[in-house]
Amino acid sequence: MLPAWTPELATLDLLLSVAELGSVGKAAAAHGMSQPSASARLSRLERQLAVPLLARSAHGTGLTPNGEAVVAWAGDVVKAARTLTEGVRALQAVGQSRLRVAASLTVAEYCLPLWLLSLRRTHATADVGVTVSNSRGVCERVRNGQADLGFIESPTVPAGFTTRAVGSDRLALVVSPRFPLAARAAQGLRARDLPDLPLLLRERGSGTREAFLAGLAESLGEEPDARHAVELGSTSMILATARASGGVGVVSARAAATDLAAGTLVEVPVHDLVADRPLTALWLGREPTPLARDLVALADAV
Repeated sequence: MLPAWTPELATLDLLLSVAELGSVGKAAAAHGMSQPSASARLSRLERQLAVPLLARSAHGTGLTPNGEAVVAWAGDVVKAARTLTEGVRALQAVGQSRLRVAASLTVAEYCLPLWLLSLRRTHATADVGVTVSNSRGVCERVRNGQADLGFIESPTVPAGFTTRAVGSDRLALVVSPRFPLAARAAQGLRARDLPDLPLLLRERGSGTREAFLAGLAESLGEEPDARHAVELGSTSMILATARASGGVGVVSARAAATDLAAGTLVEVPVHDLVADRPLTALWLGREPTPLARDLVALADAV
Protein backbone atom coordinates (compact mmCIF):
# COMPACT_ATOMS: atom_id res chain seq x y z
CA MET A 1 0.00 0.00 0.00
CA LEU A 2 1.35 3.43 -0.94
CA PRO A 3 1.85 5.92 1.92
CA ALA A 4 -0.49 8.90 2.19
CA TRP A 5 2.26 11.33 1.22
CA THR A 6 2.87 9.68 -2.18
CA PRO A 7 2.99 12.57 -4.68
CA GLU A 8 0.56 12.99 -7.54
CA LEU A 9 1.75 12.00 -10.98
CA ALA A 10 0.82 15.35 -12.49
CA THR A 11 2.96 17.19 -9.93
CA LEU A 12 5.92 14.90 -10.56
CA ASP A 13 5.50 15.57 -14.28
CA LEU A 14 5.57 19.31 -13.51
CA LEU A 15 8.76 18.86 -11.49
CA LEU A 16 10.39 17.08 -14.44
CA SER A 17 9.50 20.03 -16.66
CA VAL A 18 11.11 22.45 -14.21
CA ALA A 19 14.28 20.36 -14.29
CA GLU A 20 14.24 20.30 -18.10
CA LEU A 21 13.31 23.95 -18.74
CA GLY A 22 15.05 25.55 -15.76
CA SER A 23 12.11 27.76 -14.83
CA VAL A 24 8.81 27.36 -12.98
CA GLY A 25 7.23 29.88 -15.35
CA LYS A 26 8.25 27.95 -18.46
CA ALA A 27 7.15 24.66 -16.87
CA ALA A 28 3.78 26.21 -15.94
CA ALA A 29 3.25 27.41 -19.53
CA ALA A 30 4.14 23.94 -20.87
CA HIS A 31 1.48 22.42 -18.61
CA GLY A 32 -1.17 25.04 -19.38
CA MET A 33 -1.32 26.59 -15.90
CA SER A 34 -0.39 29.87 -14.27
CA GLN A 35 2.97 30.32 -12.57
CA PRO A 36 1.38 30.88 -9.12
CA SER A 37 -0.56 27.61 -9.49
CA ALA A 38 2.60 25.76 -10.50
CA SER A 39 4.56 27.25 -7.61
CA ALA A 40 1.83 26.27 -5.16
CA ARG A 41 1.82 22.69 -6.40
CA LEU A 42 5.59 22.41 -6.15
CA SER A 43 5.59 23.89 -2.64
CA ARG A 44 2.94 21.36 -1.64
CA LEU A 45 5.12 18.60 -3.07
CA GLU A 46 8.07 19.73 -0.95
CA ARG A 47 5.87 19.69 2.15
CA GLN A 48 4.57 16.22 1.28
CA LEU A 49 8.06 14.80 0.85
CA ALA A 50 9.52 16.88 3.72
CA VAL A 51 12.65 17.62 1.68
CA PRO A 52 13.66 20.77 -0.26
CA LEU A 53 13.52 20.16 -3.98
CA LEU A 54 14.03 23.55 -5.65
CA ALA A 55 16.69 26.22 -5.25
CA ARG A 56 15.23 29.55 -6.33
CA SER A 57 17.39 32.50 -7.32
CA ALA A 58 17.27 35.61 -9.45
CA HIS A 59 18.67 33.61 -12.34
CA GLY A 60 15.92 30.99 -12.27
CA THR A 61 15.00 27.80 -10.47
CA GLY A 62 17.36 24.88 -10.08
CA LEU A 63 17.28 21.60 -8.26
CA THR A 64 18.73 20.86 -4.87
CA PRO A 65 20.66 17.60 -4.50
CA ASN A 66 17.49 16.13 -3.02
CA GLY A 67 15.54 17.48 -5.99
CA GLU A 68 17.95 15.86 -8.44
CA ALA A 69 17.47 12.50 -6.71
CA VAL A 70 13.68 12.82 -6.75
CA VAL A 71 13.72 13.82 -10.42
CA ALA A 72 15.83 10.75 -11.26
CA TRP A 73 13.31 8.47 -9.55
CA ALA A 74 10.29 10.38 -10.86
CA GLY A 75 11.41 9.95 -14.47
CA ASP A 76 10.73 6.21 -14.45
CA VAL A 77 7.44 6.70 -12.60
CA VAL A 78 6.10 9.26 -15.07
CA LYS A 79 7.32 7.19 -18.02
CA ALA A 80 5.43 4.18 -16.67
CA ALA A 81 2.33 6.35 -16.19
CA ARG A 82 2.54 7.52 -19.79
CA THR A 83 2.77 3.91 -20.93
CA LEU A 84 -0.33 3.15 -18.85
CA THR A 85 -2.36 6.05 -20.26
CA GLU A 86 -1.35 5.29 -23.84
CA GLY A 87 -2.35 1.67 -23.35
CA VAL A 88 -5.71 2.63 -21.88
CA ARG A 89 -6.34 5.02 -24.76
CA ALA A 90 -5.64 2.19 -27.18
CA LEU A 91 -8.13 0.00 -25.33
CA GLN A 92 -10.69 2.79 -25.41
CA ALA A 93 -10.20 3.19 -29.15
CA VAL A 94 -10.75 -0.53 -29.66
CA GLY A 95 -13.81 -0.43 -27.39
CA GLN A 96 -15.31 2.40 -29.42
CA SER A 97 -14.94 0.46 -32.67
CA ARG A 98 -15.76 -3.06 -31.41
CA LEU A 99 -19.06 -4.37 -30.11
CA ARG A 100 -19.90 -7.85 -28.84
CA VAL A 101 -23.64 -8.53 -28.89
CA ALA A 102 -25.52 -11.48 -27.42
CA ALA A 103 -29.10 -11.88 -28.61
CA SER A 104 -31.93 -14.30 -28.01
CA LEU A 105 -33.08 -16.28 -31.02
CA THR A 106 -36.15 -14.27 -31.97
CA VAL A 107 -34.26 -10.99 -31.74
CA ALA A 108 -31.26 -12.41 -33.60
CA GLU A 109 -33.30 -13.82 -36.48
CA TYR A 110 -36.03 -11.24 -36.95
CA CYS A 111 -34.84 -7.90 -35.47
CA LEU A 112 -31.07 -7.69 -35.18
CA PRO A 113 -30.21 -7.88 -38.92
CA LEU A 114 -32.13 -4.66 -39.60
CA TRP A 115 -30.63 -2.94 -36.55
CA LEU A 116 -27.10 -3.89 -37.58
CA LEU A 117 -27.70 -2.74 -41.15
CA SER A 118 -28.72 0.67 -39.81
CA LEU A 119 -25.68 0.75 -37.51
CA ARG A 120 -23.38 -0.04 -40.42
CA ARG A 121 -24.52 3.10 -42.23
CA THR A 122 -23.05 5.32 -39.50
CA HIS A 123 -20.23 3.03 -38.27
CA ALA A 124 -18.88 1.48 -41.46
CA THR A 125 -15.62 0.26 -39.90
CA ALA A 126 -17.08 -1.05 -36.63
CA ASP A 127 -16.19 -4.62 -35.68
CA VAL A 128 -19.45 -6.19 -34.50
CA GLY A 129 -19.70 -9.80 -33.34
CA VAL A 130 -22.98 -11.54 -32.52
CA THR A 131 -23.61 -14.60 -30.36
CA VAL A 132 -27.05 -16.24 -30.41
CA SER A 133 -28.44 -17.96 -27.31
CA ASN A 134 -31.65 -18.18 -25.32
CA SER A 135 -32.46 -15.32 -22.96
CA ARG A 136 -30.84 -16.98 -19.96
CA GLY A 137 -27.65 -17.57 -21.95
CA VAL A 138 -27.62 -13.95 -23.11
CA CYS A 139 -27.75 -12.71 -19.51
CA GLU A 140 -24.92 -15.05 -18.55
CA ARG A 141 -22.69 -13.82 -21.39
CA VAL A 142 -23.22 -10.18 -20.50
CA ARG A 143 -22.68 -10.83 -16.79
CA ASN A 144 -19.46 -12.77 -17.50
CA GLY A 145 -18.07 -10.01 -19.72
CA GLN A 146 -18.34 -12.08 -22.89
CA ALA A 147 -20.74 -9.56 -24.43
CA ASP A 148 -21.00 -5.78 -24.14
CA LEU A 149 -24.72 -5.74 -24.87
CA GLY A 150 -27.56 -8.23 -24.73
CA PHE A 151 -31.06 -8.43 -26.17
CA ILE A 152 -33.61 -10.73 -24.55
CA GLU A 153 -37.32 -11.48 -24.81
CA SER A 154 -38.04 -12.73 -21.29
CA PRO A 155 -40.78 -11.07 -19.22
CA THR A 156 -38.33 -10.62 -16.32
CA VAL A 157 -34.67 -9.59 -16.15
CA PRO A 158 -32.22 -10.83 -13.49
CA ALA A 159 -30.91 -8.26 -11.02
CA GLY A 160 -27.67 -6.42 -11.69
CA PHE A 161 -28.29 -5.14 -15.21
CA THR A 162 -29.18 -1.76 -16.63
CA THR A 163 -32.04 -2.23 -19.08
CA ARG A 164 -34.01 -0.42 -21.76
CA ALA A 165 -37.14 -1.64 -23.52
CA VAL A 166 -36.64 -1.58 -27.29
CA GLY A 167 -39.96 -2.96 -28.47
CA SER A 168 -42.38 -5.82 -27.98
CA ASP A 169 -43.26 -9.12 -29.55
CA ARG A 170 -46.44 -11.20 -29.72
CA LEU A 171 -46.61 -14.93 -29.14
CA ALA A 172 -48.78 -17.09 -31.38
CA LEU A 173 -50.10 -20.64 -31.18
CA VAL A 174 -49.83 -22.24 -34.61
CA VAL A 175 -50.88 -25.59 -36.08
CA SER A 176 -50.93 -27.30 -39.42
CA PRO A 177 -54.18 -26.85 -41.40
CA ARG A 178 -54.48 -30.65 -41.16
CA PHE A 179 -54.21 -30.69 -37.36
CA PRO A 180 -57.61 -31.27 -35.67
CA LEU A 181 -57.31 -28.03 -33.68
CA ALA A 182 -57.18 -25.99 -36.91
CA ALA A 183 -60.97 -26.27 -37.14
CA ARG A 184 -61.21 -24.07 -34.03
CA ALA A 185 -59.07 -21.29 -35.48
CA ALA A 186 -62.13 -19.15 -36.16
CA GLN A 187 -63.62 -19.40 -32.68
CA GLY A 188 -60.37 -19.62 -30.76
CA LEU A 189 -59.49 -21.14 -27.39
CA ARG A 190 -59.46 -20.25 -23.70
CA ALA A 191 -56.40 -20.43 -21.49
CA ARG A 192 -57.89 -23.36 -19.58
CA ASP A 193 -57.80 -25.41 -22.80
CA LEU A 194 -54.03 -25.17 -23.21
CA PRO A 195 -52.54 -27.50 -20.53
CA ASP A 196 -54.18 -30.53 -22.19
CA LEU A 197 -52.79 -29.73 -25.64
CA PRO A 198 -49.57 -31.20 -27.14
CA LEU A 199 -47.73 -27.89 -26.93
CA LEU A 200 -44.39 -27.47 -28.68
CA LEU A 201 -42.26 -25.29 -26.41
CA ARG A 202 -38.70 -24.01 -26.46
CA GLU A 203 -36.22 -25.26 -23.86
CA ARG A 204 -35.97 -23.94 -20.30
CA GLY A 205 -34.20 -20.59 -20.24
CA SER A 206 -35.91 -19.46 -23.45
CA GLY A 207 -37.67 -16.10 -23.32
CA THR A 208 -40.46 -17.46 -25.52
CA ARG A 209 -41.13 -20.29 -23.10
CA GLU A 210 -40.92 -18.07 -20.00
CA ALA A 211 -43.21 -15.42 -21.48
CA PHE A 212 -45.80 -17.99 -22.56
CA LEU A 213 -45.87 -19.82 -19.22
CA ALA A 214 -45.96 -16.52 -17.30
CA GLY A 215 -48.91 -15.31 -19.39
CA LEU A 216 -50.69 -18.64 -19.00
CA ALA A 217 -50.15 -18.59 -15.21
CA GLU A 218 -51.63 -15.09 -15.06
CA SER A 219 -54.70 -16.18 -17.03
CA LEU A 220 -55.23 -19.38 -15.01
CA GLY A 221 -54.40 -17.87 -11.63
CA GLU A 222 -51.97 -20.72 -10.93
CA GLU A 223 -48.84 -22.33 -12.28
CA PRO A 224 -49.74 -24.22 -15.48
CA ASP A 225 -49.24 -27.96 -15.85
CA ALA A 226 -47.26 -28.49 -19.06
CA ARG A 227 -46.94 -32.27 -18.79
CA HIS A 228 -48.12 -32.78 -22.37
CA ALA A 229 -45.61 -30.29 -23.77
CA VAL A 230 -42.62 -31.26 -25.89
CA GLU A 231 -39.39 -29.27 -25.56
CA LEU A 232 -37.55 -28.39 -28.76
CA GLY A 233 -34.26 -26.55 -29.02
CA SER A 234 -35.08 -23.99 -31.70
CA THR A 235 -37.92 -22.05 -33.26
CA SER A 236 -37.18 -23.70 -36.59
CA MET A 237 -37.74 -27.14 -35.05
CA ILE A 238 -41.04 -26.02 -33.55
CA LEU A 239 -42.27 -24.65 -36.87
CA ALA A 240 -41.22 -27.77 -38.76
CA THR A 241 -42.89 -30.04 -36.20
CA ALA A 242 -46.07 -27.97 -36.27
CA ARG A 243 -46.13 -28.08 -40.10
CA ALA A 244 -45.90 -31.87 -39.83
CA SER A 245 -48.97 -31.91 -37.53
CA GLY A 246 -46.78 -32.85 -34.57
CA GLY A 247 -48.40 -30.47 -32.11
CA VAL A 248 -49.27 -26.87 -31.27
CA GLY A 249 -46.30 -24.56 -31.80
CA VAL A 250 -45.76 -21.68 -29.38
CA VAL A 251 -43.60 -19.17 -31.23
CA SER A 252 -43.11 -15.51 -31.93
CA ALA A 253 -45.68 -14.22 -34.40
CA ARG A 254 -42.71 -12.78 -36.34
CA ALA A 255 -41.26 -16.26 -36.71
CA ALA A 256 -44.52 -17.72 -37.97
CA ALA A 257 -45.38 -14.85 -40.34
CA THR A 258 -44.12 -16.54 -43.52
CA ASP A 259 -45.94 -19.83 -42.79
CA LEU A 260 -49.13 -18.01 -41.84
CA ALA A 261 -49.05 -15.98 -45.05
CA ALA A 262 -48.41 -19.13 -47.13
CA GLY A 263 -51.14 -21.09 -45.35
CA THR A 264 -48.76 -23.83 -44.21
CA LEU A 265 -49.66 -22.94 -40.62
CA VAL A 266 -52.80 -21.56 -39.03
CA GLU A 267 -52.91 -19.39 -35.92
CA VAL A 268 -55.31 -20.40 -33.18
CA PRO A 269 -56.08 -17.37 -30.99
CA VAL A 270 -56.40 -17.68 -27.21
CA HIS A 271 -58.80 -14.97 -26.10
CA ASP A 272 -57.76 -14.62 -22.46
CA LEU A 273 -54.00 -15.15 -22.80
CA VAL A 274 -51.54 -12.29 -22.33
CA ALA A 275 -49.53 -12.85 -25.52
CA ASP A 276 -47.31 -9.75 -25.66
CA ARG A 277 -43.79 -9.69 -24.25
CA PRO A 278 -41.09 -6.99 -24.09
CA LEU A 279 -37.86 -6.97 -26.05
CA THR A 280 -35.17 -5.67 -23.71
CA ALA A 281 -31.61 -4.43 -24.15
CA LEU A 282 -29.34 -4.94 -21.14
CA TRP A 283 -25.77 -4.20 -20.11
CA LEU A 284 -23.59 -3.82 -17.02
CA GLY A 285 -22.92 -0.40 -15.49
CA ARG A 286 -24.84 2.84 -15.79
CA GLU A 287 -24.05 3.53 -19.44
CA PRO A 288 -23.28 1.15 -22.32
CA THR A 289 -20.27 1.66 -24.56
CA PRO A 290 -20.75 4.38 -27.20
CA LEU A 291 -21.25 1.83 -29.99
CA ALA A 292 -23.67 -0.19 -27.86
CA ARG A 293 -25.58 2.99 -27.01
CA ASP A 294 -26.01 3.76 -30.71
CA LEU A 295 -27.29 0.24 -31.42
CA VAL A 296 -29.80 0.45 -28.56
CA ALA A 297 -31.04 3.81 -29.89
CA LEU A 298 -31.49 2.30 -33.36
CA ALA A 299 -33.34 -0.71 -31.94
CA ASP A 300 -35.66 1.56 -30.01
CA ALA A 301 -36.36 3.70 -33.08
CA VAL A 302 -37.18 0.89 -35.52
